[in-house]
Amino acid sequence: MSDTHAQSVAFVRDTQIPPSPPPASEVGPIKWMRENLFATIPNTILTVVALYVIYVILAKTLPWMLNGVWTSSSLTECREALEGATGACFAVLSERWHQLLYGFKYPYTEYWRPNLTFLLFVFAVAPILFYRLPRKLLLGTALFPFVAYWLIWGGTILIPLVALAGFVAGAAVYQRLVAGSFAMGFFGGVAVALIVWVIGGKLIPESMSDNALLMAVPSRDLGGFMLNFMLGVTCVSLSLPLGIVLALGRQSSMPLIKWICVIFIEFIRGVPLITLLFVASVMLAYFFPPGTTTDLFLRVVIMITMFASAYIAEVIRGGLAALPRGQYEAADSLGLDYAQAMRLIILPQALKISIPGIVNVAVGLFKDTTLVSVISMFDLVGMIRGPILASTEWSGVYWELFGFAALLFFVVCYGISQYSQWLERQLATDHH
Repeated sequence: MSDTHAQSVAFVRDTQIPPSPPPASEVGPIKWMRENLFATIPNTILTVVALYVIYVILAKTLPWMLNGVWTSSSLTECREALEGATGACFAVLSERWHQLLYGFKYPYTEYWRPNLTFLLFVFAVAPILFYRLPRKLLLGTALFPFVAYWLIWGGTILIPLVALAGFVAGAAVYQRLVAGSFAMGFFGGVAVALIVWVIGGKLIPESMSDNALLMAVPSRDLGGFMLNFMLGVTCVSLSLPLGIVLALGRQSSMPLIKWICVIFIEFIRGVPLITLLFVASVMLAYFFPPGTTTDLFLRVVIMITMFASAYIAEVIRGGLAALPRGQYEAADSLGLDYAQAMRLIILPQALKISIPGIVNVAVGLFKDTTLVSVISMFDLVGMIRGPILASTEWSGVYWELFGFAALLFFVVCYGISQYSQWLERQLATDHH
C-alpha cells in the first residue's frame, strides 16, 4: 500500500540542473570565424585567397626582416655582413634616427626640449580629449602653446609672454563687449590683441636673445618627424575654430559675410595644397608690411590652416544642415541670442554629427604635411629624400627608411581614428 502511494506522488526537484555549455560553434573564435570569414561560399573563397596572399607576403618579408642588420656604418658593410643572404639594412635607422626625428640641424644637446614639449603636449591635450577630467586642467592647455613655443624655438621668454598678454587682453575685451553684440566682442578682442602684440614686439630688444635662458633655434633648423608633428598639431588646432567661423559665416543672413566665406571656401577647395605651399614659399611674404621678415614655418602654417579650415567648414556645414529646424526654434523660444544659441544648443550637436568628417580631414592634413618637402623644408620625407639618401654611405636604402616613415604616420593616424570611434560611442546618446 505504501509503495503504491509513493509511486502516485509527483516528483518535485529541489535543486536546479546546471546549465549545459553552449555549442563550441556558438562561442569564442570559432563563432567569430564562422560569422566573419566563412559565413557564405563567396566569403570562404575570399578568405582562402586572402590567407594565401598573406602567406606569400610574409614568406618574402619575414626572412628579410629577421635577417636584418642593425649595426653598421654604411650600406656596403651591411651587404658584407649579410654575406649574400637576403636581409634588411636597419642600421640606417640606428645611425640616422636623430635626423629622422629631429632633422639634421637641430642641436644635439637640445633634444630634451622637443621631448619635454611632447610630454607636456600629452598632458595639455588630455582635458580636451577626455572631457570627464577636471576642467581646471584646461588652464594648462591654454598655457601650453606659449610654453611650447619657448621650448622649441628658445630665445627670450618675453616673446611668448607678450603673446599671452595679447590673448588675455583680447579675451577680457571680448567678455566685456560680447553682451552687446557677438561681432563687436569678437572684433574688439582681436583688435586689442593685435595692439598688444605690435606694441610689445617693438618694446622687446633684439639683444635679449643673446642672453636668453634657452639657446635660440631658427625655424630653418627644424626638421624630421618633429616638423611634421608640429605642423599637424598647429594647423589642426587653428583650422577647427576657423572652420567653425567659416561654416557659420556661410549660413549668415548678411550677404557680405556670406559671400566672403563662400568665395574663400570654394577657392581654397579648388586649389591643390601643393600650389598653396608654393605660394607660401614665394609670394606670401609680399602680403606682409615692407621690411618685415616672415618666417617660412609661419607662412606654411597659414596656408595649411587655410586649406584645412575650408574643408572643415564644409564638414561642419553638413552637421548644421542635419539638425532639425526645431532646435533653432527651441533656442529662440528660450530667449537665447545668436552666440548663446550656437554655443549651448546648435554647435554641440552639429560637432557631434561632424566628428567622422573632422577626423578624416585631420588625418589627411597630418599626412599632407609631407608635402612641405617640395619647398625645401626637411621634414621626415624630406630628410629621407635629401640628406640621408644623398649621402654615399646610405645611397640605395629605400624600403627601410620609407617603411619607418610609414610606421610613424600609421601609429599617429590609427590612434586618431581609434579615439574618434571611442568618442562617437561615448556621445551616442540619441537612441538610449
